[in-house]
Amino acid sequence: MSLVMISENVKLAREYALLGNYDSAMVYYQGVLDQMNKYLYSVRDTYLQQKWQQVWQEISVEAKHVKDIMKTLESFKLDSTPLKASQQELPAHDAEVWSLPVPAERRPSPGPRKRQSAQCSDCRGHNNRISASVRGPHRPSSRNPSDKGKAVRSREKKDQQNKGKEEKNKSTSEISESEPKKFDSTGYDKDLVEALERDIISQNPNIRWDDIADLVEAKKLLKEAVVLPMWMPEFFKGIRRPWKGVLMVGPPGTGKTLLAKAVATECKTTFFNVSSSTLTSKYRGESEKLVRLLFEMARFYAPTTIFIDEIDSICSRRGTSEEHEASRRVKAELLVQMDGVGGATENDDPSKMVMVLAATNFPWDIDEALRRRLEKRIYIPLPSAKGREELLRINLRELELADDVDLANIAEKMEGYSGADITNVCRDASLMAMRRRIEGLTPEEIRNLSRDEMHMPTTMEDFEIALKKVSKSVSAADIEKYEKWIDEFGSC
Repeated sequence: MSLVMISENVKLAREYALLGNYDSAMVYYQGVLDQMNKYLYSVRDTYLQQKWQQVWQEISVEAKHVKDIMKTLESFKLDSTPLKASQQELPAHDAEVWSLPVPAERRPSPGPRKRQSAQCSDCRGHNNRISASVRGPHRPSSRNPSDKGKAVRSREKKDQQNKGKEEKNKSTSEISESEPKKFDSTGYDKDLVEALERDIISQNPNIRWDDIADLVEAKKLLKEAVVLPMWMPEFFKGIRRPWKGVLMVGPPGTGKTLLAKAVATECKTTFFNVSSSTLTSKYRGESEKLVRLLFEMARFYAPTTIFIDEIDSICSRRGTSEEHEASRRVKAELLVQMDGVGGATENDDPSKMVMVLAATNFPWDIDEALRRRLEKRIYIPLPSAKGREELLRINLRELELADDVDLANIAEKMEGYSGADITNVCRDASLMAMRRRIEGLTPEEIRNLSRDEMHMPTTMEDFEIALKKVSKSVSAADIEKYEKWIDEFGSC
């Protein structure tokens, strides 16, 4: 006895009842109730027993309805029997009184429904009730020989429908596997969810580790915090759990945002690019909801990296006279969520981690509690002489250079320049040849210039002119201030 057999017998009982074949329906109903009684004795779980008892009661109610219908039909048939008796008791010699018409013999219709004839209704109903008790619960009524054929045809039809449903389910499951998973926004404001989903970087920033010159220690730490836990999840557990927060500190233009883009490209994690405008709202209490929703979505799309650029604008030092109540609540929610992100406990799966990657130019303005949660605080310094030369090669790899260009000499002259300053020098030097070529020409002559005429290599003189025009943007006092902070609070 299987649950499949019980469900099939219930379906057949209901089909026969809908077709008007109440005798066969009652046979199946009685058989199902007997099967369920036997199954209830084998169930040990109290909760399952209660559920099966509820199902048994529902089916017994259905069977009672069918019985009531049969009784109503029987009463109609019993009402026609006195007419037969009165017809037989009439005197035969009275020719003036018409005799009652003899009921015509009805043949069974070929359709799915069968109507019982008026004759022999008592004996037929009585026999059916007796045969229902004699016959087993799994066998349809022998009164209707076409019932077996109907049952076989209905089962074949069901098998075809089930096969079609299975194929449809397979196709839908294959489609769902190919589609990216979608965050369930039930219980959240749909507009807030859509606003945060726009901050997920779906397009590849196309920044590789090799595109970043120097910064060997920073790249090594980010690989250790993001990539290695996914490659070796069994190793990064317990005290070796991944870092839940990394703060990049340094002067402007040293490559902090570029490192974050490399993480988004190389690490294959869901990357949230968050700014202060993402987590602020004009409605009271909505900013805190945005912070909480951000981390809920990050846990759903894990492994995830949340990059917060200029984090000092969101979580500055608390307790100052200029601090507003709303911004204080946002900071408190951010601190609470960061303390509970993936990887914070020893039993968490490292491949389901959520790491917060933050960058700032003003580390001394960050709140102390946030500084503690950002476990790794690394300094992104100005490029060294070797790093400046490497950065020149990266920026000039698509440019044709003259034979007199000495990149090592140019790198020495750029001491104190940040990565962004070096890029500006290379861009300005690459435009020098074009400026010389179009000097004194009319707009029409400039438009008629061919590509070969504009193809001129960049010379050493172009770099020297560009160096005179582009000055460094970071002062020595700023560098001293950053180094003093990293000596006191750094965690490389």
